[in-house]
Parts: sequence; C-alpha cells; structure tokens
Amino acid sequence: MALFTISTWFALGTAGMALGTLVLAWGYTQLDDDHQPAFLELIAVTAIATVAYGLMALDIGGVTNARGATLYVPRYVDWLLTTPLHVLYLGWLAGADRRTVGTMATLQAATIVFGFAGGLIAAPLNLLLFAIGSLLFAGVVWLLFREVADAAHDRSDQRLALFRTLRNFVIVLWLIYPVIWLLGQTGFGLMDTETTSLVVTYIDVVAKVGFGLIAFSGLQDISFLETALTDTDAAAPADTDAAAD
Repeated sequence: MALFTISTWFALGTAGMALGTLVLAWGYTQLDDDHQPAFLELIAVTAIATVAYGLMALDIGGVTNARGATLYVPRYVDWLLTTPLHVLYLGWLAGADRRTVGTMATLQAATIVFGFAGGLIAAPLNLLLFAIGSLLFAGVVWLLFREVADAAHDRSDQRLALFRTLRNFVIVLWLIYPVIWLLGQTGFGLMDTETTSLVVTYIDVVAKVGFGLIAFSGLQDISFLETALTDTDAAAPADTDAAAD
C-alpha cells in the first residue's frame, strides 16, 4: 500500500487551506475598516478551497474523462469561484472601473469553464477548448498589465507597489496551471493523476494562502505609512504656531 495517495495530498490541501483561512480571518481583525470589506474576498478564497479539498479528500466529486482518468469537479468549481475573486481584489486595489473589473472576472471564469470542458473530452477537441481558454486568460493578463495597471498609477505609491506584487505573484503561479493541464491526463497524458494532484495541491495552497498573506502584509504597511503621514501633517501646524510664539 502506497504511503502517500491522492487522498493524502487532498487532506494536506484541506489542512493548509483551513489553516490559511484561520490566519487570514485573524488578519482581517487587524486591518483598518476601509481595508476589511475587500479582504473578505481573500478569506472566502481559502474557505471555498477548504471545502473543495475536503470533498476531494473524501473522494466526492470525481468524474471520468474521455481518457479514462479522474477529473475532480470540486477543484474546478473552486477555481471558477476563487480566481475571479482574486481578479476582483486586484481591481479594487488598483481602483479600476467596474466595467474593466467585470470584464476581467468574466474572462477568468470563462477560462476555467473551457479548461474543465476540455479536460472532459478527447483529442483533438480538448486542445481546441484549451486554446480558447488560453486566449481568454491572455485577455485577463492584458487587462491587468494595461487598463488596471494604468488605474493603479493614480493610487498611492504603496498601493501601486502592492498591486504589482500581487499581480505578478498570481500571474506567475497561474501560468503553471496550463502547463500541468497539458502534461496531465487532461492533455497529452505525460503526467499521472497522482503527480498532478500533488503539484496542483501545492501550487493551490501557495497561490491562495500566499496571496492573502502578501495582501495582509502590504495593507498593514499602507496603513502604517498613511497614519505616519497624517500624524506628520497634523503636527506641522502646531510646530509652525510654536515657532511663531
């Protein structure tokens, strides 16, 4: 009997996401009031992933694709819900307009739908759907580097820096998923389901929990700097009055 199975990786993923949810929930209580509503999206990301991984650990939600391999529906439902939440958060942080943010979220959700549909069917149609999904994702990346980035330039230097860090972090990690899709049983079948599950679980935890932790740290820095600037501005008139006396 193998020491580590797919259920093991899913159980570890459940634990990692649950712990991340608790840490982010604590972090929420430490944030300024104006940062809290949007941060709830990041708590929701890890909470949704906790449920998804818990279901997969219990062997719930698996379907057989055209290659005869198991495709996990909870994983794709997780991504369908959580990846647009990350996009929404980046849009909020940058101060992008609703049309742009809505377009990004829609494109990102459609990317997941085409990835799932492609994973179910046989070649070569699976690769066609994968290509469509990839083009949709390219649209998300384009918007993040153009329109959303332009909006972020109107924010403070600290917010702009945090936006860039989170954008680059999540895009680099998200670019790994299409490679796994192609190598795994959804694509060319060069990677077995067990290995795919291990790699995806690891990247999922890093991407979701890591994104939240980076956001929390950055928001704390922003609050500290904004408070320091406010205190400095408040002290300046008092210093001027004292000098006049």
